[in-house]
Amino acid sequence: MFEKILVANRGEIAVRIIRACKELNIRTVAVYSEADANSMHVQLADEAICIGKAAAAESYLRIDRIISAAEVTDVDAIHPGYGFLSENAHFAEVCESCNIRFIGPNPRTMQALADKALSRALAKKAGVPLPPGSDGVVEKEPEALTIAKHIGYPVMIKAIAGGGGRGMRVAHNDISLVKGYHTARNEAEKAFGNSGVYIEKYIENPHHIEIQILGDQKGRIIHLGERDCSVQRRNQKLIEEAPSPLLEYKFRKLRDKIGKAAVKIAEAAHYTNAGTVEFIVDNHGNFYFLEVNKRIQVEHPVTEEVTGIDLVRYQILLAMGELLQHSQGDIQIKGHAIECRINAEDPFDDFRPSPGRIEMYFQPGGRGVRVDTHAYAGYTIPSAYDSMIGKLITTGKDRREAMDRMNRALAEYMITGIKTTVSFQQAIMQDPNFRRGVYSTGFVEQLLGGARRELIEEKT
Repeated sequence: MFEKILVANRGEIAVRIIRACKELNIRTVAVYSEADANSMHVQLADEAICIGKAAAAESYLRIDRIISAAEVTDVDAIHPGYGFLSENAHFAEVCESCNIRFIGPNPRTMQALADKALSRALAKKAGVPLPPGSDGVVEKEPEALTIAKHIGYPVMIKAIAGGGGRGMRVAHNDISLVKGYHTARNEAEKAFGNSGVYIEKYIENPHHIEIQILGDQKGRIIHLGERDCSVQRRNQKLIEEAPSPLLEYKFRKLRDKIGKAAVKIAEAAHYTNAGTVEFIVDNHGNFYFLEVNKRIQVEHPVTEEVTGIDLVRYQILLAMGELLQHSQGDIQIKGHAIECRINAEDPFDDFRPSPGRIEMYFQPGGRGVRVDTHAYAGYTIPSAYDSMIGKLITTGKDRREAMDRMNRALAEYMITGIKTTVSFQQAIMQDPNFRRGVYSTGFVEQLLGGARRELIEEKT
């Protein structure tokens, strides 16, 4: 049993991890930047150490400072959360060399899935469908043009490292390909320190489906069903739900195939701990592998709510060497869950971030409502980090009840002093297409386009 865990993250996920540790009677250490001195995770942890200035490069990405904090406080393990160093194989290696358990996949697995190009090669070897595209990194512009002409436009240019929509561009012809190729490389270099990109066929209006997996140190791997993450803005998720309405209502036979494909990829990588295998599904029921996220996901609560399994607790137990307590046959999906990411952004101004001081904060409650957040009245949202300030999760016996509950909960959510996505997400809950489960990754742009047209018509 671990006696003390350092949480190498901030915000709501740090709070989430600390809560799981407390329930396991494990002491916690928070690390924080100067900008996060008053953050909730600092107040909830048993110990807290400042590791640098506001910029992530001077704090949450500083391996040396995090390891120093871990050694000074004599922790047994480090939980990296998501983002920051959570998928950094070198960080996992350093932890291992310092006799500190990294709560996540081992360094060898992380290296095998180190970037999207390597992951694609592994998926191909495992016999999992891939979108047509380059075999690896595309080094030169002429090569990019050749590949695009071979697979046919439109194509997607993607950074091999990182995620969150950065380093991604769609090209519909040679001119936009050349521009997108260089833009994606520059953006990837700035965001991830790696300019490598690959090219694949762009599936128009796809559905983004991901599978939650768990693996123990004896090689047993199971999946916990799917999540639908198709409601996105700029390739970043905004609303997630489980199970997927696409698989529930239209392609039910696909569920088992995608789940088995995720497990095959995980087995090929000798995966341990929690992770997510992401796919895209087209309107004809064809599915293609995207990538493996080697960490806990922002949207993990919806899986927890429909399976009854505490994923963060499971992460800690698996890292301690415990075996899976469930077989694949034990996993039963009950009811429906929806998550809205509550972001400090203005959805009607291209989702421009809205950092600043929260004047009033009142979060919804009641049956079937869960809020994971680090926000509170008087808290100042720093401009240095991601704009997400919390997650609102609702559950119901079916999708309709979960949506109705989410609509009610969003109406109760009161946050003043900053702009948030709450009212926009409430509009989505009331949208006829969303309520029928008829949506894809282009849904938000279509909805905003309609809102802009209505506004112009009102003014004229």
